[in-house]
Amino acid sequence: MTKRDKKQETAIIVVHEIYGVNEHMKSFCRLLAEQGFTVSCPNLLKRESPFEYAEEGMAYRYFMDHVGFQQAAAAVKSLLIDMKETYQKVFIIGFSVGATIAWLCSEERAADGIVGYYGSRIRDYTGIAPECPVLLLFPQEEPSFSVDGLIQSLSQKNVTIHKLAGQHGFGDPCSSKYHMEAAETALHKVIHFLGS
Repeated sequence: MTKRDKKQETAIIVVHEIYGVNEHMKSFCRLLAEQGFTVSCPNLLKRESPFEYAEEGMAYRYFMDHVGFQQAAAAVKSLLIDMKETYQKVFIIGFSVGATIAWLCSEERAADGIVGYYGSRIRDYTGIAPECPVLLLFPQEEPSFSVDGLIQSLSQKNVTIHKLAGQHGFGDPCSSKYHMEAAETALHKVIHFLGS
């Protein structure tokens, strides 16, 4: 095998929130690319333009009615397997519903690691036993469930969990829930995780 035929180093699949591939996802992908990673962010909604934050309810209904967790996870797993043919390592990083989709992909042996930012619906899939290292980043505050209860239910698995200041959306500088300190801490932990 010549040098040219060798697999490239590391690729990352970024899985978007209910809004689609918006400015936050694009800027996060650029940030990872600047770190030397090859980045792919599939448009799971298959919409030309993303939803606005003010359309949260509509975006959630669209995701549940037209995509859903299982269909989205199947699409990401397929992309993961394809990318694994070209790259030595492939990680998946998801935000919100994207984090739950990433969590569903953690059973796939092809994944080298999973990162989930505030994946609140992971609580519906606590029976999963990850086949790869997982890093989950939760906010201190979630209105619909107990963060501590979910963390406790996941503590026996192959998972590293951090609870950071702020609310759901703390890592999104385009969101009113953005928490700069938590976002920077999370990013530091993610970059360390990708390099370990």
